[in-house]
Amino acid sequence: MIGLEDIYKVVAAMAPLYVALTLGYGSVRWWHMFKPDHCDAINRFNCYFIMPFFGFEFTAHVNPYTMNYKFITADIIAKCLIGIILGLWANFSPKGSFCWSITAFSLSSLNNTLVVGVPLLQAMYGQLGVDLVVQSSVIQALLWIIALLFMLELRRAKSLPPPQTERKSSSSDLEENGGGAPAVVVVVPPSFWSIMKIVLFKLVKNPNAYSTILGLIWALLSHRWHFGMPSIIEGSIIIMSKAGSAVSMFNLGLFMGLQGKIMVCGLSKTLLGMVLRFIVGPASVAIGAVALGLRGKVLCVSVIQAALPQAIASFVYAQEYGLHAGILSTTVIIGTIASLPLLIAYYAILDVLP
Repeated sequence: MIGLEDIYKVVAAMAPLYVALTLGYGSVRWWHMFKPDHCDAINRFNCYFIMPFFGFEFTAHVNPYTMNYKFITADIIAKCLIGIILGLWANFSPKGSFCWSITAFSLSSLNNTLVVGVPLLQAMYGQLGVDLVVQSSVIQALLWIIALLFMLELRRAKSLPPPQTERKSSSSDLEENGGGAPAVVVVVPPSFWSIMKIVLFKLVKNPNAYSTILGLIWALLSHRWHFGMPSIIEGSIIIMSKAGSAVSMFNLGLFMGLQGKIMVCGLSKTLLGMVLRFIVGPASVAIGAVALGLRGKVLCVSVIQAALPQAIASFVYAQEYGLHAGILSTTVIIGTIASLPLLIAYYAILDVLP
């Protein structure tokens, strides 16, 4: 059972996030130190420099040979189920929206596994909880972050203006009268493959799309032949990766300060984000876990890790790509605070289930 000391450890892990958030908010609202273009630059620096190092660093230290592949498969089934439902909704429902399907996938699938998940699951289930939540974090970085980036780049590519070509009119009357043939602008709609080329080219240039893949390759090789990373390289990576959570929350505070309110997206969208994060996500994982026959503590960890608060990285990507950053920021800020009593409630319910 969770004691007060365990709750304190979780709060101690969460509190520094809100220190960085408050500093970011105050630097805009109270001290007027940053302008909107400065905030965009900080977010871009975090997105393309700090976060790739963070992804590589934690993936490189995981042992892929000891993973619980049944647990991982259950998570994959759950996320694929969410993706299929959202895809059908976006394409076949009159109210369907590709943009909102991307945001809904992010809200229901991406959680804060390391900063909040590790101390919380350690308090609940010991080393088993830590091992499984770290494995979940690796799969999130390897599959679901890349899937999110793919959808965001696809949305951006589809919104680009189509190429235009000019051609001369063949009107003989104009030529006989000495008039110049007018130029006719022809809009050529982009083909599916041309859009895919743009998306893949953008992903290749984005270090977030391959940093964790490189980390996994290193983990496979280093644990297979038992060698470590040279200290000069590891130190160079750590000095960047350690800043990930702090800079992300500081930038979240900047964003909140520029908007002038905490609940940027309004009450209805805030509630939607909470439902997707704390109900839809855990429910889908529970379906996948039960379908694969997971039982006992592994089943409990599967459900609770899916109910962890929203991943801070999801806000970083939302702001970078200009897609519903308001609802992501609100879900991170309010959801992280609300998550502790909700997760304890989940823990108590799962503890009494057979």
